[in-house]
Amino acid sequence: MTNLLPDYDIIVVGAGHAGCEAAAAAAHLGSRTLLITLDMNKIAQMSCNPAIGGIAKGQIVREIDALGGMMGIVTDRSSIQFRMLNLSKGPAMWSPRAQCDRMEFSANWRHLLEHTDGLDMWQDDVVSLVVEEHRVKGVKTSFGTVFYAPRVILTNGTFLNGLMHVGRVSFPGGRLAEPASYGLTAQLRELGFETGRMKTGTPVRIDGRSIDFSKLTEQDGENDFHRFSFVHFDYVNDLIHRPCYMAYTNEEVHKALREGFADSPLFNGTIQSVGPRYCPSIETKLDTFADKNCHHLFLEPEGETTTEFYLNGFSSSLPWEVQLKGLRLIEGFENVKIFRPGYAIEYDYFPPTQLYHTLETKLVHGLYFAGQINGTTGYEEAGAQGLIAGINAHLSLHQNKEFILNRDEAYIGVLIDDLVTKGVDEPYRMFTSRAEYRILLRQDDADNRLTPKGYEIGLVNQDRYNIYIDKIKKRDFLIDYIQNYSVKPEEVNALLESLGSTPLKQGVKLGDVLSRPQVGLSQLLEVLPALKDFIESHTIREEIVEASEIAMKYSGYIERERMLADKLSRLENLVIAGKFNYEELTNLSIEARQKLSKIQPRTIGQASRISGVSPADINVLLILMGR
Repeated sequence: MTNLLPDYDIIVVGAGHAGCEAAAAAAHLGSRTLLITLDMNKIAQMSCNPAIGGIAKGQIVREIDALGGMMGIVTDRSSIQFRMLNLSKGPAMWSPRAQCDRMEFSANWRHLLEHTDGLDMWQDDVVSLVVEEHRVKGVKTSFGTVFYAPRVILTNGTFLNGLMHVGRVSFPGGRLAEPASYGLTAQLRELGFETGRMKTGTPVRIDGRSIDFSKLTEQDGENDFHRFSFVHFDYVNDLIHRPCYMAYTNEEVHKALREGFADSPLFNGTIQSVGPRYCPSIETKLDTFADKNCHHLFLEPEGETTTEFYLNGFSSSLPWEVQLKGLRLIEGFENVKIFRPGYAIEYDYFPPTQLYHTLETKLVHGLYFAGQINGTTGYEEAGAQGLIAGINAHLSLHQNKEFILNRDEAYIGVLIDDLVTKGVDEPYRMFTSRAEYRILLRQDDADNRLTPKGYEIGLVNQDRYNIYIDKIKKRDFLIDYIQNYSVKPEEVNALLESLGSTPLKQGVKLGDVLSRPQVGLSQLLEVLPALKDFIESHTIREEIVEASEIAMKYSGYIERERMLADKLSRLENLVIAGKFNYEELTNLSIEARQKLSKIQPRTIGQASRISGVSPADINVLLILMGR
């Protein structure tokens, strides 16, 4: 019988945030791609809070967009509130965050995927891989269907042997009202993969009609030029923008919740796996920070018109009655009604030290892992991994190349290097503190760092690249103008005095004035009509004005950090060829031999970041390499 199904270049399993980015990237690069998902109505589902970005996570989304990924575009089109966090700090800490309409976000992603050439979709459950001689050949589904492809990307999220908990009630599932996926873990274990269990959770969903908002603190968004995508000005978001709200727990709330601890799966031994340290459940907060008499909560709308709200900070797996009792003791929540309680979920993951930096597995050629299957948490971390896996699956198949970002090039590079080098012992979340080169990895500069790379591999199309080139030209044009434009004391002294800055005694270049920490370009625009006219006559967008100011004011810090990164990058250029037998190197410590044998680092730089490998061990490796 003739095979009715086409063969594919790449199969992506799972249509969460990792799977969507992987499938879109592979197809846009030209691979015949199949995306398999359990439910086509849940594509890019925001399983937890309906928001994208935040501290360090926002930088990742900007990087995804700069490389030609889709998360930033989808977020901007689905946003009902946008904020730039940490504006009171230096630009290395600025982090964009958007509240989204959950249903619009999923619908926008589905529309994008359905209109991507070379991308097919299939609704089904993948139960096993087709593997021959440690090479992946395709997948088998619960329908008995077999799809063939030499590259497979697994982005299964929390669905592998997923088990949910509410109090003493436990039931299987990958998300609420969605089935778990079985079979793949057992097969991968038989193939030699190490596996483990992790836990995450989600808060109660609240009926906004039952909230007294007058007792809460309102948090509005910003309505300026900041967005996620570098091409956001090509369309208009006409969704209704909505505020979020702040609430607080109190001692009465804590007392009511503690009464349910005996029935909490976190404390009675039901849950054995490790949850996210930096996004703890409310019961974990009460246990860990027993001295605190209140905790912040953030009430966030799920969409532009829905009455459903997400209570950020109240993740819980306590019995639903306990959750509800505690909620009604919060000011403003006295008459609260809920749509569903919070719950915890346990799921299988695979320690990411079993991966190369390309996210291809070391044990099975052509098989890639991305997202929570690697022990991460967060939409943004998942999307970044999916993008890199999709790029590398395509490049390895068609060009025998790989695409790897270094730690000084992107937060995405930090993320993946941390995963494959250090592994995880809890769900991994990105923070700015994980990056050594935060000044180089600013959100405003993501396109300058990465768009040329995306263009080189073919993921950034010509139109997007032209927008980038135009921005850089106008940025440099404005910088040149500011550095060479002379200002007189009478033009700026009133402004300088009002800002507490020393007035000028003679004319100077405008760049010298802007270098003062108290002075901003927006303030100078108010007193220098010629500067304002120059910017308007050359159609220099506000985003470009901001990028120019940052580049000028922080040039010394940027250059100093660039020099440091270049100095340390010498170790990254020392490649360790092939698979090395470290057990034979008796001059290395026993721990170093064990860790190096397990991880098989690509470079001396990566080896130096492995826990348990000392500087003395690195010196031994350098001597063996003739260095």
